[in-house]
Amino acid sequence: MNGIFPADGLAANRALWDARAQAHGTTPNDLLYDVDSFLAGRQTLFGIELELAGDVTGQDVLHLQCHFGMDTLNWARLGARVTGVDFSSTAIVRARELAELAGLTADFVEADTQNLPSSLAGRFDLVIATYGVLCWIGDLDAWMRGAAMALRPGGRLVLVDLHPAYQTLASYEPLVADWPYGGGQPQREVVKSTYADPDLPMTAQEVVQYPHSVGEIVTAAAGSGLIIDWLGEHTEVDFPGSRILPEEPDGTRRFPFGDTYLPILYSLRARSPRATTA
Repeated sequence: MNGIFPADGLAANRALWDARAQAHGTTPNDLLYDVDSFLAGRQTLFGIELELAGDVTGQDVLHLQCHFGMDTLNWARLGARVTGVDFSSTAIVRARELAELAGLTADFVEADTQNLPSSLAGRFDLVIATYGVLCWIGDLDAWMRGAAMALRPGGRLVLVDLHPAYQTLASYEPLVADWPYGGGQPQREVVKSTYADPDLPMTAQEVVQYPHSVGEIVTAAAGSGLIIDWLGEHTEVDFPGSRILPEEPDGTRRFPFGDTYLPILYSLRARSPRATTA
């Protein structure tokens, strides 16, 4: 940790995500955020979260770390009443603009997901967060408490994220691991590009990320009072964010390790305790 990094990791990370929110979906080589195809009806959600969430018709859904709202609005297309939360003011502005362009109803709230506003308490049937989520969270316990706080009795949290084993990778060929598996200690680096369009030049941003192991994530969820009913580890994915790995002819990716495969994603579903009757 040298002197070029600010002490306030939250502010540094917000600056990165402000810049990404401004850039994403604006270049022809963007691999994830094709706004025109989204407006034409493209579904951006993946099978893992759709299966774990189930039918959301008529349900209240809170999307944490929603970026500029594309996935949030696709939950609305599936019949949910949606609210998206992000700490980037730029992302929230773009999300509201995108909702208007798409003709979809959604609320977007600017807030740190480690400190959700009390106005969200007990309002949601489903809290969801997906892909590149917890590595930005310094206080994992606070994040889980916020998710639990937002749920109604019997409501559920669905979390799908990059597996900590996969996140240790710097490259696959050659195989280089340069990130801790867990522990939560801040990892500081300078970021000069974006995952959505690696060729897009961006101003260098100083950021802080946090490694959390599967055990630490599950323990934080249980510590918030949530009841875990599913934990999955996924070795075959079609998620574009895993493109560091070789792509199979069918478009899927795996993490070969000897004669087997290591997980690329994990999924967790947990429920808020149901209200007790006197």
